[in-house]
Amino acid sequence: MLEDQFWLKRSLEQMSQPEWEAICDGCGKCCLNTFIDSEDEDEFTATDQLREGEELIFTNIVCQYLDNDTCGCSEYANRQTLVPSCVKLTKENLKDIFFMPQSCSYRRLYEGRGLASWHPLLNGGSKDMMHQLGISVRDKTVKDCDVDLDDFDLYVAEWPTRDID
Repeated sequence: MLEDQFWLKRSLEQMSQPEWEAICDGCGKCCLNTFIDSEDEDEFTATDQLREGEELIFTNIVCQYLDNDTCGCSEYANRQTLVPSCVKLTKENLKDIFFMPQSCSYRRLYEGRGLASWHPLLNGGSKDMMHQLGISVRDKTVKDCDVDLDDFDLYVAEWPTRDID
């Protein structure tokens, strides 16, 4: 059982594994395909931060293993084996959180903004408010296996960048 309001008493780095997992709001946005738009497209290299002239672009293309109803991964335990590019957010790579949407609860806590009012931990474990406010990916995505990824620019989406309170 988790201590009441543990996120107010401990930093992300100090949290136990069950506490860490509970911080995830389950919105599913981390499963969206993103790309970095760069002014200097000829010299693209992997990065752990956005550089000057670069912008993180979200699409509504989601991993084939995302469950649209729950907004969770149907292959969570095996996700990184099945999808090697699946990013696993950890305490060790938390400093590189730029690739997570502004509404991400890990990012919000890391940046000192606290949990949003719609977070399941503040709503008896329910995701209903998150879905009602349009924070989650529910009913907004297409599966990566159903689209030609060469046409990713046709799927650019602004809604993943929204953050409420």
